[in-house]
Amino acid sequence: MSNVRAERVGEQMKKELADIFQRQIKDPRVQFVTVTDVEVTGDLQQAKVFITVLGEDQTQEETLTALRKAKGFIRSEIGKRIQLRKTPELQFEFDPSIDYGNRIEKLIQDLHKEE
Repeated sequence: MSNVRAERVGEQMKKELADIFQRQIKDPRVQFVTVTDVEVTGDLQQAKVFITVLGEDQTQEETLTALRKAKGFIRSEIGKRIQLRKTPELQFEFDPSIDYGNRIEKLIQDLHKEE
């Protein structure tokens, strides 16, 4: 039962985070950020936020640094928007599935070129 609740909380956090990134974070380094997934532990104590960022590797690292710096503000905003006993600790990470998908697509294109 708690796994279902963790998934529901993760989905709600995903929506709220997207809104916070778009409307409330004024840091210019936090642009073109997409929240792809939020994994919340069963006890709702920690949340891994998977993001993608448009741009070069340096831009992505700067965005990640800015998000980590604003973690306290973001967590307090989540706490105001979602009624939980304790707001989960946030951990920001890049979503590897996008790069993996791009790599697969490139390999398939290379195979078609060889034919």
